[in-house]
Amino acid sequence: MKKFLLVLSLFIMIYSCDNTSNKNSDNPLLAEFNTPNGVPPFDIIKAEHFLPAYEEAMKIHNAEIEAIVNNNEAPTFENTIVALDHSGRMMGKVGAVLSVMTGTMSDSTFQAIEKEITPKRTEHYDNINFNVALFDRIKQVHDDSASVANLTTEQKILLKETYKGFVRSGILLDEAKQARLREINKELSSASLAFNQNLLKETDNYQLIIDKKEDLSGLPEDVIAAAAKAAKDNKMEGKWLFGLGKTSWEPFLQYADNRDLREKLYKAMYMRANNDNEYDNKENIKKIVALRLEKANLLGYKTHADYVLEETMAKTPENVMSLLNNIWSYALPQAKKERDELQAIAKKEGHNIKIESWDWWYYAEKLRKEKYALDEEALKPYFQADNVRNGVFTVANKLYGITFKQRTDIPVYQQDVKAYEVNDADGSLIGIIYFDDFARAGKRPGAWMSSFRKQEVFNGEFVHPLIYNVGNYNPPANGKPALLTLDQVETMFHEFGHGLHGLLSKCTYYGLSGTSVARDFVELPSQVMEHWAFEPEVLKEYAKHYETGEVIPEELIKKIQNAGYFNQGFMTTELVAAAILDMKWYTMSSSQNFDPKSTESLKQLDVNKFEADAMNQIGLISEIIPRYKSTYFQHVFSGGYSSGYYSYLWSEVLDSDAYQAFVEKGNIFDQETAKAFRENVLSKGGTDEPMTLYKKFRGAEPNPIYLLKNRGFVK
Repeated sequence: MKKFLLVLSLFIMIYSCDNTSNKNSDNPLLAEFNTPNGVPPFDIIKAEHFLPAYEEAMKIHNAEIEAIVNNNEAPTFENTIVALDHSGRMMGKVGAVLSVMTGTMSDSTFQAIEKEITPKRTEHYDNINFNVALFDRIKQVHDDSASVANLTTEQKILLKETYKGFVRSGILLDEAKQARLREINKELSSASLAFNQNLLKETDNYQLIIDKKEDLSGLPEDVIAAAAKAAKDNKMEGKWLFGLGKTSWEPFLQYADNRDLREKLYKAMYMRANNDNEYDNKENIKKIVALRLEKANLLGYKTHADYVLEETMAKTPENVMSLLNNIWSYALPQAKKERDELQAIAKKEGHNIKIESWDWWYYAEKLRKEKYALDEEALKPYFQADNVRNGVFTVANKLYGITFKQRTDIPVYQQDVKAYEVNDADGSLIGIIYFDDFARAGKRPGAWMSSFRKQEVFNGEFVHPLIYNVGNYNPPANGKPALLTLDQVETMFHEFGHGLHGLLSKCTYYGLSGTSVARDFVELPSQVMEHWAFEPEVLKEYAKHYETGEVIPEELIKKIQNAGYFNQGFMTTELVAAAILDMKWYTMSSSQNFDPKSTESLKQLDVNKFEADAMNQIGLISEIIPRYKSTYFQHVFSGGYSSGYYSYLWSEVLDSDAYQAFVEKGNIFDQETAKAFRENVLSKGGTDEPMTLYKKFRGAEPNPIYLLKNRGFVK
């Protein structure tokens, strides 16, 4: 085996040298990263490097696949499955760097690069997935029961997932169906990319410009300052600019007294990519839905949801809908009660109006002050972004003994990004984590975690992960540091939980490491971290006034605790509504008078009517809209969560139960429990079945009651 790997490595090296043009010889993406811990050298990487690097990376990957296929030795786990897992490293390296550029600082240059690369990348992986000779070797290993019996659990999982991945990609289809599947995959990748780019342009292009100071009535000082800075940056000094990033529209809806402007901004937000202009996403949605259904049918599934959910803990659309309907039965009645309370406040203030969706944040903030005497603006000075990050580090240290040290010698892709070296309790290196916290033009909405390099064991060497967390918080403005809302604090804890999942991985194989787990299991590590964010002993560690250094007083901590279940009816209803909308789109089948291959069927499919009908069927009240309406529902049309948005709630069943394990010990930093969670969940990646891993940690399957308690629906 060692001889084979040596020959393979030598072949690749020779191939790379012989086929790398002079143009590529000084391409930093193709060279070994001569940087601390092998981090990407962002200081020398330029846009023009990506296209040639991708071309070369595909050639290298093809050579690696050919070396596996042409190996004269009989197929074995090592020379076929492991060799395949080790292949494509250059593709992954180049792709990871491009991904952060297109995701966080996209412009016309990177959009053009992405548009050119996407179909080529799709075709490249289709060529591998339809490689009959490669699959024949995989199948021989898979079918050799005597050899399989001697594999470890992790090896069996890798073999099973490798084999199944090829089958689910269409290797068993006849030539005609494979040809059609190739076309579908190309069309899907293009439509998903167009969806993304349209949404980014609609988000970045909209501007609500205010030039009358009285129209700022009710807005906090820091929100006004951020709007003034945004206007100045756009050469409109003396005015105030609000946009469609959440850090801009949400506080405007929360505080602005001008109802007409609240309506104008909110409608602009929820009408993104739905304005019948060049950035409209309705046709993209129809294409994506039809193509995914046709693909599922080709592969033998009734619906796209059936195809996707086969690989999750939920397994079937029926199980997903059972969970969603159960939570809905608690959430909607609570939301109606909250609506009535908001309506009462409006009436008490003399406003003869019916509460609408653009009024909810505004009157909810008034209700929070009235019921709990909790003013979020009074809290924000205690939540400086740097201090919150330190709080996250403190929790991780107390749970797992790990430490964080900022590295200013590591190149970053944008000046606001900060990089930290992460070490274990014994001082050994775990990896690097980057934080890209602040909103800016060209950054896609939301928050996420990803990696420049995943953890694995490659040729006997432990590969340390390079992780990054992305947020969209308001940057420092008007001489003040960045101050976070309670929701943003929770988001930072959440994304860091994903980061820990990647950092603390201790798997052998790339394909199973870190966050390579079922979609409805991947949110467990992130969501469980949220439970520590507002615990009193944790708040006292990091919630310090940015001017005085004063630790958050007991009075404010009690108010945060008392308001913990506030507005949960609204938040749960908008979340479940979005999850149900996702399922409605992807449980469409060819038997519902819809033919995905028919142009006429597509013409008749009205995206807005479909969405409205779906929400009417579940009784969603008009004062609440789904957290994501279809034309900007990036998660499910271009973000990998199709038929999977329910995962946040499925994982919440797990995370609520998991945190209860600490509560039961009477110590939220109980070392025995933390060790069990690290060893059985965080370090294991996808090396075993998710429920098996969870039961090894908890000793039993999760109890759903803790989700309902966590949201305040039951005592």
